[in-house]
Amino acid sequence: MKKIIFAIAALSISGTIAATEPTDTLEMIVGPDTAIVVPVEFDADLDEIVHNWYLTNAQLGDCRKDTGLVLGNKEIYIERLQKLPYVMEMPYNDIVKKFIEMYLQKSDKVEYMLGLGQTYYFPMFEEALERYGVPLELKYLPVIESALNARATSRAGAAGLWQFMVPTGRLYGLEVNSLVDERRDPLKASDAAARYLRDLYNIYQDWHLVIAAYNCGPGNVAKATRYAGGGKKDYWQIYPYLPSETRSYVPIFIAANYVMNYYREHNMCPMQPTVTVATDTIMVDKRINLQQVSELLNISLDELRFLNPQYRQDIVPGNIKPYPLVLPFNQLSAYIDNRDTIPLHRAAELVANRAEVQPAQYNPSSDGRVTYYKVRSGDTLGGIAARYHCTVNQIKRWNGLRGSMIRIGQRLKIYR
Repeated sequence: MKKIIFAIAALSISGTIAATEPTDTLEMIVGPDTAIVVPVEFDADLDEIVHNWYLTNAQLGDCRKDTGLVLGNKEIYIERLQKLPYVMEMPYNDIVKKFIEMYLQKSDKVEYMLGLGQTYYFPMFEEALERYGVPLELKYLPVIESALNARATSRAGAAGLWQFMVPTGRLYGLEVNSLVDERRDPLKASDAAARYLRDLYNIYQDWHLVIAAYNCGPGNVAKATRYAGGGKKDYWQIYPYLPSETRSYVPIFIAANYVMNYYREHNMCPMQPTVTVATDTIMVDKRINLQQVSELLNISLDELRFLNPQYRQDIVPGNIKPYPLVLPFNQLSAYIDNRDTIPLHRAAELVANRAEVQPAQYNPSSDGRVTYYKVRSGDTLGGIAARYHCTVNQIKRWNGLRGSMIRIGQRLKIYR
């Protein structure tokens, strides 16, 4: 999702709200006169997943029969897609087939996403989607949006698992500033995404059009509908008139659903974490740095960043208002025992946020008023400076003096 510019009350088919703004694309030739448009960030997002802290502490499961690439055929793909217990249609076509096989050829990356999703993210997504009556199969939307990277940021500025742009996120109640970016908060962003998908469905009454609008915006969907002849149209009828990336968006979503469900049939196994995933949340009411928590509780900083991706600079600004801190469950008691010590640990270095600073050579006793002093016999700049609690250099600067020579009767400006 990339951007949105109207309040939800203004959502309409003719509106120009943009959900996912098409990004730069690559074309993959399928036939003599056709091409699949693949988002440029598709491979980059998949490659980035191998650096995820959670998955660097994981190992391959033992369900794989062999390491060969197993492809299906049209009849197999159709049969399996039709057996999915879904509300959304999962039709087959040549474009869907190409994306299925693109995922199958990246089986190692799919196994990473399976492990991360099944053991950590998918339950969060399902809870949010169920809360607002949104089909649970949409839990795989972040697979194609961000490859399940909560810290993902596109070149267009979309961020988080669900790839919200800043205006969209704020419209749905997500806080975004220099320190906190709740578009990266898995729980809050999932809740916002479920509400946004529900609101789009109230417009279209068609889930394929919903995710098309999520990608390119209701304005582009409305434009494509007009070009297709107006009236009630489904995604496949307006397909030729959509932005090029959006034409691939529903097929790649169908492909992701296929692979996430039928990975075993293609000799893939989810990566199994070797670290605990049990967590709990505590509200922090002081300004702290994740590094302070890491050092005092002996928790990996990368683990804390994984669990708290919304803190852009590792700063939890609890001095402004209470903010949540997600911790491994077995570290919660240790945090409570050290909650007064943590904010003080290396505070000057890690959470410096000076409330008051006096500029160099500033005289705090000065109230900004000017006094004119008339030089008398025997006066020196040092003596005058001592009398008015300032420095010789200040007097020189205030009066444009280059040296220390002053004359009897000379008027000097003194700022008090």
